[in-house]
Amino acid sequence: MPLRPFSAADLEILKTWDTPTICNGLELVAPERRAIGFTIAPIVAADRKLKPIVGLARTGMIRAKERPRGPIPPREEWYEYVAADGLPTIAVIQDVDDRPGFGAFWGEVQSTAHLALGCLGCVTNGAFRDVDMLAPGFQIIGGGVAPSHAHVHLIQMRCDVNVCGMAATHDDVIHADHHGAVVVPAEAVTKLPDAIALIGRREKAILDLARAPGFTAQKMREALRRSSEIH
Repeated sequence: MPLRPFSAADLEILKTWDTPTICNGLELVAPERRAIGFTIAPIVAADRKLKPIVGLARTGMIRAKERPRGPIPPREEWYEYVAADGLPTIAVIQDVDDRPGFGAFWGEVQSTAHLALGCLGCVTNGAFRDVDMLAPGFQIIGGGVAPSHAHVHLIQMRCDVNVCGMAATHDDVIHADHHGAVVVPAEAVTKLPDAIALIGRREKAILDLARAPGFTAQKMREALRRSSEIH
């Protein structure tokens, strides 16, 4: 296993916060990524009630509208690739059809098999199905729901992908929930808890005044001043 600047426990801690909060933290610890690295297109969550998922990206591309044009990656190699090895994984799959979601890659069987291999979920611009029969706890953040497989097949794996505006590659740390997904730079993983705590203190200074009786624009000015002084 490659040496990483974080552990499985560090990834587990990031599940404490939703994806917007992770994005807030990244604005402090990785400001150069303020406008990149997250999904920007509308998504559908298989289960809005599930907690956030955090894991290493296992990337691939699929097509469903037509039959394979040539050799394709063997399905068994994909399962070997996506299987967790000490750290959880998340499948990040780009549907390259001219109309993504023509056929569903994800359903009861795929979600069950992937979860058993230590893959916590999937982020895709493609479709999923079997909504009421997906493996319990397996989260899918997808482009939509479709009834048929059509000709869905992998065309590439362990590759650079762009899913709903989020560019990702093999082994990127992915944080996802019903809001969408974001890539967390490896060096930012252990910095995020402190950054998020700081943001929380700054926001509390504003929220406490805003929720109190008699809030005014002048009090908002005071709240902003107090917030800026918190370090």
